[in-house]
Parts: sequence; structure tokens; C-alpha cells
Amino acid sequence: MLTIADVSKSYGTRTLFSDVSLFIARSDRYGLVGPNGAGKTTLFNLILSEESPDSGTIEWERGANFGFLPQESAPVGDETVLQIATSGRKLLPEDDDDYDIDWTLEPRAKKILAGLGFREGDADKQARTFSGGWVMRAHIARLLVAEPSLLLLDEPTNHLDLEALLWFQDHLTRYPGGLVVISHDRAFLNALCTGILEMRGGTLNRYTGNYDDYLAEKEARKEQQAAAFKNQQREIAHLQRFVDRFGAKASMASRAKSKEKQIERLEAVAVDEPQDDLKRIHFKFPKPPRSGLKVVELEHVEQAYGDHVVYRYLNFTAERGQKIVLVGPNGAGKSTLLKILAGVVPINGGTLELGSNVVTGYFSQNRLDNLHVGATVFENVMELRTNENQLTEQQGRAILGAFLFRKDDVHKKVSVLSGGEKSRLALARLLVKPPNLLLMDEPTTHLDIPSIDALVGALKEYDGTFIFISHDVYFIRALAQNVLHVHSGRLTPYAGNYDYYLDKSRAKNERAALTAGFTDARPVQANAPRPGAKAAKEPVRASPSELKKLRIEVGHLEENVSKLEAKQNELTAALEAPETYSEPGKAQHLNRELSTVVDELSAATAAWEQAASGLAEAEK
Repeated sequence: MLTIADVSKSYGTRTLFSDVSLFIARSDRYGLVGPNGAGKTTLFNLILSEESPDSGTIEWERGANFGFLPQESAPVGDETVLQIATSGRKLLPEDDDDYDIDWTLEPRAKKILAGLGFREGDADKQARTFSGGWVMRAHIARLLVAEPSLLLLDEPTNHLDLEALLWFQDHLTRYPGGLVVISHDRAFLNALCTGILEMRGGTLNRYTGNYDDYLAEKEARKEQQAAAFKNQQREIAHLQRFVDRFGAKASMASRAKSKEKQIERLEAVAVDEPQDDLKRIHFKFPKPPRSGLKVVELEHVEQAYGDHVVYRYLNFTAERGQKIVLVGPNGAGKSTLLKILAGVVPINGGTLELGSNVVTGYFSQNRLDNLHVGATVFENVMELRTNENQLTEQQGRAILGAFLFRKDDVHKKVSVLSGGEKSRLALARLLVKPPNLLLMDEPTTHLDIPSIDALVGALKEYDGTFIFISHDVYFIRALAQNVLHVHSGRLTPYAGNYDYYLDKSRAKNERAALTAGFTDARPVQANAPRPGAKAAKEPVRASPSELKKLRIEVGHLEENVSKLEAKQNELTAALEAPETYSEPGKAQHLNRELSTVVDELSAATAAWEQAASGLAEAEK
């Protein structure tokens, strides 16, 4: 589908990459990884013809097309969300003779928009009334509706909450075209990729398998390279000793000359010593002041935004040294709980009590909440200077240097920083005044994988109390010692790590378990009876005829689920058969059919579960 042959690209005296070659087939699913500045986005720009290579060629197969999702979207005009999702195509005929309408376009677009989190009615609203993140979701929908031959995605998960991300990930597993994605989300890369492309040191290296496979193979290659380098250097040193010892002797001069030529030949083809050329952030949290045993306590807290009740009669206690992750459905109030603990939002009722000598640090999901946009990077750190910490300019620069802000970078305005740079600056500010109660909302968003590893290392050694929200399972597994499930205004503690929570909650999927719970995760609202209130009427008993109808309905629904499961297995088997791919377009058709069946099966299963639950209640 796409052939990149011997492509090189430089800017001034700096060579980004040289002699890069790659073939992308229609079934390929690649993750594109590498350090910041290695040239990942530049390679995308070359594929998109937005830039030209200095040498080499980029050729598309005839009929192949692509869809591109940038990190940030362009400003929008007066178009609606639906118009973006359908690429502005006509949805209704303009006159009696106008039959050029794809009647499946609008329902497909609305179905995909719903999967990405848009509510009913949002499709007809102007896109500019939504935040930038939601506009990006509309553009993701546009690509999924259009179904180009190749998707080029630059950090697509940055704009999605976990529920939308899981839906998007599931949809991409059944996408009929090829995929190249730049992402720092390990679980996303593991779920989707059959190959990893690593931009590093001016070259493009290809690895087979997902991200975990890439790490294992990369380590094996590094060990082989190190062994080969060591053997070659040993041989060169052995030959050099002979030359040094006998080169001046006339009787041995010819042999010494021969050894010198042998050294030259070895050096010409010598394997380079393995280098770690990544610029990594590296830091440790300074030892915070010791707090009392009880760090923070909430008693009978009530919290609402207008008529929307988030918490009622909430009780919670955190003790010194605990590392707690908050999990639960979107809308359950996880971020609100962190804001309450941080004192960012005032509570409507109840009490919030901090323990003795507690210093709170809050890392917001919206990084700009922690930063001063109009100030420079350096000013954002130095404004935290106090009589206690006596922060000097040299110390401030040293802290920023640990987070890769060096030389003139410290004079950048916050407004021009990338998402990753804002995250690193927000982390740097935490080091100036180290908290002993650290509250973090999605701390890994916008951070590259080496930076996430550095953060994990620092937090493992952190002595304070740590409460956080994350959709990064790797991050959670590395740090969480306790899990707190937030649902319907209630907190359910699990006195163990994330694997303990998965076992006790009987979760089927390690990522889906992060948002496990009912669809409506809010507590009982103001116009509904409060917990413990006496019901107005006794429940109505179901008659025998009504029970019979319910049993028949459940039977029909169960039969429908079985038929759809059989169809799903049939289509999956067809896609696994080699002969499918000998007929042009057949695999794409089967993928679309499978996508439809999977969605129908999901809806049918939910309907059956609801009916079966109703029958069980009626039988009681």
C-alpha cells in the first residue's frame, strides 16, 4: 500500500534520519515510538506530502488513501459535530432528481459519535461550542466513518477518557484498513499493534509483535550488539598488542603490517557500542515533612453542582504512607473526590480535616490549573521560593534541568509548551515544595514512556501519602497498594493492589475494570428517595401470566444472543482462513460485517441481562 525507499531528512546541519525504508501492507498495524525529537511527526509529514524528503521516494499504491489525526485540531467554523463526522457530505437530497445519497452515512456517524462519548442531540450542535478535546473526538469519528486504507494517528488517546478509549480501541481491532499510530499508551499499543517502528539515532528499526514484544526483542538485540562489540574490541586489542610489540622489529615488520591492515578491516565493519541516546527526566521527590498517622478525613461530606448530586454522606480516611488508586465509572466523582481532598472545591456539607503537619500537593488533569500561562517556565518555578526553602536561581535551573528544560528552554512561555512539557513543568513545581499528601489526576497523560518510567521510579521511593487516578494499568500496577472503587456516591475499599482488586471484583478485563460499575454512576439524586427512606408502596407481585411472558421474552433474547455468538465465531473463522485474502475486498467486507455483529451482540447481551434481572426480581 505504501513504499518508503531510502528517505533522508535534515534541518540545517541536523540530520533527523537517513536512508529510511519501509513497506506498509493493508493489514499492517504499526506503533511508531522513539524519543521526542527523533522525527516521528516529521515522518508523518513526509507521508502526508506536507514536507519533501531530501532524498529517496515515497509511493502509494493506486487507489490507496489515508486519514490523518494530528495531536491538535485546527480551529473550527460553524459546522456541526455531525458535519465533521461525515466530512461535510450530503445527508439529504437537494431536489427530486438528487439520488446521490448514502443513507447509511448518518446512522453510522451517530453510532460512532455515541461510542466516543457524545450524547444524543450533540451531533447537531456547532463544534465550536465544544472543547478542543471533544472536537478531536469528532475528527476521530470522521476517520472511522470514512474508513481510509491507512490511518495515521498522532497521540489519539490524549483526547479520550477511559470509556471512550476502550470503545475506540475495540473498534480499531476490527478496523478493515492499516494503521500507524504514535502513542505513549503501552496497553493501547499492546492491544492493537502487530509491529513496532522505532525512530532512534537517525534510523528506523522494525520489530515484530506488540509493545511488550518490542521491549523484549530490543533488549535481546542490545545484548547481542554488546557481545559482538566486546568480541571485536577484544580481537582488535589483541592485534594491536602484536603491532605495538613487534612493529619496530625488521624481522616482524611484514607480519605487523599485515596485522595493522587486519585492524583497519575490523574497524571498518565494527559494531557500534550500544548507546542509550534518550534524554530522560530523572528526579527524586525530596523527603517531605513527616505527617501524623491520620493524614486526611472526610465525615458526612455532601457535594453537588447545582441539582447534580455527586456525594451524599461521604466518609473517607487516608493514613500516612498509603498509595491509593481511585477506580470507577466516568461521572462517579473520582476527580471531584481528589479536588475535595486538595481543598480545590469547597464542600457543601460535612467536614474535611487534615492531619497534623500535612502539606498537600495537587496535580490536576488540566495541567494549566497548576501553571501560570502568562509566565515563563523559570518564573513558574521561582515564584514558589519561600523563606523556608530559600530557592536560588541555580537550584531552580537544576530542578528544571532534571525535567529537560535547559538553556533557553527555561525562558519559554507556558502558553507555547507542548502537552508533555506542561506535564513535566507541573511535576517540577512539586519538587520545590514537597508535599506529604500527593494527589494526582491522570499524571501520565502527555508523558512519553521513558518519562512515565522515571515518574514511577520517583513515586516508588516517595515517603508520603499518594492518592491518584489513572487509566494506565502499568502505572497502577507499579504503584497502587490499595484500590478505592467509587460508584454511585459510595466508596468501596480493597485492601490490596490492583491484581487483588481484579480477583475480588471478578473483573474480565484489566482496563475495563477501571470503569467497572453501572452506567449511571451518580448517587441517588435530590428528587429521588434517599438511601434508607421507606418506600412509598409495597412492590407489586407479578401474576403467573406475567411471569410466563417474562420467561418467554428472556428465552427469545437468549436465543438471539446465541445466534449472534455463532455468527461472530463463523466470521472470525473466515477471517482466520488464508483463502479469504486471495479474493480482493473479501477481508474488508468480512471485517465490516463482524464489526456490525459484535455491536449487535453487545446490545443483545445487555438486553438479555436486563430482562433476566427483571425476571429474577419478579420470581422473588
